[in-house]
Amino acid sequence: MKQISFGFHRPFMVAGRAVQILLATMLIAPIDAQNVVADTAPLPHQPSVTIQVDLAKAVGAYKPIYSWFGYDEINYTTAPHGRELLGELHDLSPVPVYIRAHHLLTSGDGRAELKFSSTNVYSEDADGKPIYDFKILDSIFDAYQAAGVRPMVELGFMPKDLAADLPNRHEPYQVHYPQSTVSGKSNNPPKDYGKWGELARVVTAHLVERYGREKVLTWYFEVWNEPDIDYWHTTPQEYWKLYDYAVAGVRAALPGAKVGGPASTSPGGPKANLFLKGFLEHVNSGRSAANGRPIPMDFISFHAKGSPKIADGKVTMGIHSELNDVDKGFSLIASYPRFRSLPIILSEADPEGCAACSSKVNPANNYRNGTLYPAYTAAAFKALFELQDEHAVNLLAMLSWSFEFEDKDYFEGFRSLATNGIDKPVLNVFRMFALMSGNRVSVNSSGKVPLDTLVSTGVRQAPDVDALATRGDHEAAVLVWNYHDVNAPAEASPTAVTVTGFPAAVHRVLLEHYRLDDTHSNAYTPWLAMGSPQHPTAKQYSDLKAAGQLQLLTSPEWIDVTNGQVTVETEMPRQGISLMHLTWQPESKR
Repeated sequence: MKQISFGFHRPFMVAGRAVQILLATMLIAPIDAQNVVADTAPLPHQPSVTIQVDLAKAVGAYKPIYSWFGYDEINYTTAPHGRELLGELHDLSPVPVYIRAHHLLTSGDGRAELKFSSTNVYSEDADGKPIYDFKILDSIFDAYQAAGVRPMVELGFMPKDLAADLPNRHEPYQVHYPQSTVSGKSNNPPKDYGKWGELARVVTAHLVERYGREKVLTWYFEVWNEPDIDYWHTTPQEYWKLYDYAVAGVRAALPGAKVGGPASTSPGGPKANLFLKGFLEHVNSGRSAANGRPIPMDFISFHAKGSPKIADGKVTMGIHSELNDVDKGFSLIASYPRFRSLPIILSEADPEGCAACSSKVNPANNYRNGTLYPAYTAAAFKALFELQDEHAVNLLAMLSWSFEFEDKDYFEGFRSLATNGIDKPVLNVFRMFALMSGNRVSVNSSGKVPLDTLVSTGVRQAPDVDALATRGDHEAAVLVWNYHDVNAPAEASPTAVTVTGFPAAVHRVLLEHYRLDDTHSNAYTPWLAMGSPQHPTAKQYSDLKAAGQLQLLTSPEWIDVTNGQVTVETEMPRQGISLMHLTWQPESKR
């Protein structure tokens, strides 16, 4: 028998040979462990991996592209667990965290449903005169301010009294999930573009008055969401007009406000690529439909998504799909000299496209509960930096479209960062990202899957055992992962990380080795071991809260720098992640 410890939890006993296979099976879907027949076939042998990090060779700035999050249901912001999670997001990062949410302008009673929310900020009287009600909107933005996070103000969707009637669309204003929630009149164009522009101006002026000009100047204003698909019920040219009037309204209230778009879908596809190109052409050479002036654009946004499925009974990710979207989008933007240096916000960058579709709807989505989601995110994170460098563009944000879903089952398989107040493993990879700073430095790994392979086919043969490393003032960090698209059992990969390039005066460094795997920084595994309770006891809940935090693999230790280098040897489990954080004194002495 082998003893397995779940971080802060009491160890329990399982059969040693079957444990990895059993856990890997459990992490695909929440099932009754007593009915699992463990596969006793030998696990595939994994070769040793060597990773060389040179702190003296900078390859580019390490930008906090990780500190952006979003969600469909803006009313979850003020829900109990929503407020709690906002505070955690603020606390995970040394830099500002930005929050983007749908339905900022949608009409309704302020109650969240899956893929729908409302603020009821705008209505009209019998004579068509606008009426503004900021009560719900203020409660949301007050919650952002209380948590210390910053809004990315997404201007959408169309208020009921402002939505145009379209001859080819006859849906009601709101269509409820699981029907297509974007098919309703809330995604129609305005009946009056002048009123739409004035709505943008009034909302911006109200935010400036309530929160102050200097604070709002640090926010970003994005026009609509995914107007190249059914989120927008008319032509691309009408979206250009929507954009023009919106940014003119925002800038009228706040000259210097950061405005941009178009928040279009995956440019890896020809239709979405053509839409993004059309928008860039409009801004590059057109004149504003609102005022005839040049069209402001301070950032460019588009979305990038993967494509998980179940193949041969195993969850199989599609990281190549997301990275291909980014590759094609960056290439298009780089073809415009005027736009090459503009900030690019991937205002949704995720393994797939429906956060509100739980694993009850799509069983493959149970990847969101365990270690596969964070391992995928780590591998994609480095690839985004590499694609930025390759295309010589300016990536500002990799926004994870994930938050929380109030009053749903524990670990139901939504794309979320926490479940009923319990942090999921994926939140801990963002905590790891936040422990990195300074410049990205040279990394060579014998287990790396090349970037062009990641973009074209993903990780379908050997695993991607690679690293991203940074050097800051008197510190360095090495993020290591063992990722594979296919969630199947495998032996851990023996991995040796050698770090060179320390300042000559540094003779000792403090190593803090954080780990995210089946038994560290992971509340899902102990929840399964508890029997998957939907009504955990107070003790169980407390244990799960603790297990959801980022955990050290070993106690911090001082390591001698020998011949100008240190080597850390470890076993990297499949879909596992390590963060090796090294610090030293300014004038370190033996």
